[in-house]
Amino acid sequence: MQSTTPDQRVILISGANKGIGRAVAAALASDALVYVGARDVRSAERAVSELREAGGSARAIALDVTDAGSIGRAVYQLRRETKRLDVLINNAGILADSGDPSETSLDAVRACYEVNVFGVIALTHALLPLLRLAPQPRIVNVSSGLGSLTLRSTPGHFYSNINGLGYMSSKSALNAITVCFSQELAPAGFKVNAADPGYTATDLNGFTGPRTVEQAATVIVRLANLPADGPTGGFFNEDGAVPW
Repeated sequence: MQSTTPDQRVILISGANKGIGRAVAAALASDALVYVGARDVRSAERAVSELREAGGSARAIALDVTDAGSIGRAVYQLRRETKRLDVLINNAGILADSGDPSETSLDAVRACYEVNVFGVIALTHALLPLLRLAPQPRIVNVSSGLGSLTLRSTPGHFYSNINGLGYMSSKSALNAITVCFSQELAPAGFKVNAADPGYTATDLNGFTGPRTVEQAATVIVRLANLPADGPTGGFFNEDGAVPW
């Protein structure tokens, strides 16, 4: 196991074995210990091996955000191996629905919310005690421009032509959750923000997005590294604030 130094930041990223989460891990592992969370710990271990070969500091952690037992075991591992958690990046997400809202099954909507909303709340709740031990705790919730009610309701906007019920509404809910946590935790020095990585080529969308995972990671990394005077309770892409 890689050793850590007392001043090395500790970061946990859910769903970090591939895609945008993997790119974020690569960007942060050069000067922090990154826990690569994944439902399949073997895939997390493969990602960790690659990160270490590139000179990064990383460890694998089995994590299914929809499973209370899995979250509990992950917290136990962190408590055993570290003294605190500096950054939580809620990156794990799914798109379980397609087609018009009137044709979308309730099960598909529930599946989106289990990961994209309830999983974020559950993991954040479980890790708050460790985050409170950090000098400058940060939480980044990976949202989507599709969660912007303003953009979705603007005639002619690219996002107004996409109308998936479960995924989009779950990301809008995630944005609301971000505001709620940011308001409560601001007095304790937390910065809690939502990130819009843009339409990125990942397996979530069949690799149809025009952006690379490295481009998508930019705003997430920036929010994870916010200084003490940085914003909280906001929704950002790499160009600045995204309308709610």
